[in-house]
Amino acid sequence: MTIVGLGGSLRRGSTSLSALERALAGAETAGAVTALLDLRELDLPMFDPEHEEPAGAAKELVETCYSATGLVWSSPLYQGTISGAFKNALDWLHVLGRRDPPYLHDKVIGLISAAGGTQGLQAINTMEFSVRSLRGWAVPYVVPIASAARVFGEDGSVRDETVESQLELLGAEVVRVAERFASDPALHRESECAEAAERILTGAG
Repeated sequence: MTIVGLGGSLRRGSTSLSALERALAGAETAGAVTALLDLRELDLPMFDPEHEEPAGAAKELVETCYSATGLVWSSPLYQGTISGAFKNALDWLHVLGRRDPPYLHDKVIGLISAAGGTQGLQAINTMEFSVRSLRGWAVPYVVPIASAARVFGEDGSVRDETVESQLELLGAEVVRVAERFASDPALHRESECAEAAERILTGAG
């Protein structure tokens, strides 16, 4: 089982990246293999819908996310929402709509935000909309980190043991739910989603 962490910010000493690394540590403790997609290191080009064929860093992003069993997303809170860099990464995942199954179908996703103030849940809410749009499943347990600069040291260490345990629990929870999905092929299969959508369109049921 592979859990992929996607996030961070474009600045050095990113608190959202430090948080993501702690969540991945929790996933590893729970038995998963992990991979980190650091947005600063990826240095993605802007998504252009007229040139959708990914190459270089964009291809790495797309293929790594698509092959993952589950993911953890972590974004800073900028102007009441996710960062532009994180949104751009999600925009690149639009190209997965041509795959079978499409997008991030049935992938389990854990959500983290790091805020300078106290409103980190706003970024979480935005990410939840994107999870649904990409046909994934967000675990109900989320970690919005308030006053993140006080929680993390300049070296990325966690000063708050409660937050550290929350992040590790989130990583473990993504593994637990992803294992549940993988062990029961009857759960949330694409054909069932298609049949439900057809019933809605026809007004049946």
